[in-house]
Amino acid sequence: MPVQKFLDSKRKAKETFRRADAVCFDVDSTLIKEEGIDRLAEFCGAGEEVAKLTVKAMGGSVTFREALKMRLDLINPTEKQVFQFRMQHSPDKLLTQYVEGLVDLLRSNGKEVYLVSGGFRQLIEPFAEYLGIPEENLFCNRLLFNSKGKYSGFDESEPTSESGGKTRVVQELKKKHNVVVMIGDGATDMEASPPADTFIGFGGNVVREKVKHGAPWFVHSFKELLDVLHEGERITHFNGYAPVNQLQTQPVLELV
Repeated sequence: MPVQKFLDSKRKAKETFRRADAVCFDVDSTLIKEEGIDRLAEFCGAGEEVAKLTVKAMGGSVTFREALKMRLDLINPTEKQVFQFRMQHSPDKLLTQYVEGLVDLLRSNGKEVYLVSGGFRQLIEPFAEYLGIPEENLFCNRLLFNSKGKYSGFDESEPTSESGGKTRVVQELKKKHNVVVMIGDGATDMEASPPADTFIGFGGNVVREKVKHGAPWFVHSFKELLDVLHEGERITHFNGYAPVNQLQTQPVLELV
């Protein structure tokens, strides 16, 4: 991409992010530092087998839903194991650096925050609760168990259980929000823009080259997003949306 086109694309993505009234985060390797299904597989003693299957799935020989089913059949988690896994994985230790402050700032500015993930609700709920994100703002898969607590599948009615699911979720969100931004580390996140008004590629935990080169704006830390929001607040303040006496007490160098 020519340098000027790249800079224009990045500038527009930043402006869109500032204007957004809804921001969607991927969860695994974005909101949190790891891949939830891989950690669950390790916890249940199926880490190596699932890792091999993941490599096979990335070759494109099976669909997302087929790969998901095969991995979960290998893991075969019980309801008790999922509960124990949750208890041993504290949200405050697994959240990506700066994401808590970013979510707080977005919500304090009146923006809706959504979690859109191919991961599982039972594993994601503790992070959403910790960050103050309401349950209705979670779009993710759901593990199913029978009356004895044995694994019995996953909810195939969830859009995120199949290829293109994140795109469909964002399409629905666009019906009630003017500007929607998608943030994530993976190709499925990038494919959700459009309909998302822009996409921010995240490489703070893992860098995926396709995303790095395809995202209009690629960041390695959520601090970069915080800085852009704070910059926008200073510009708004400088343009006269704050009391005059406050403006007069601010040194000009701090406002530009």
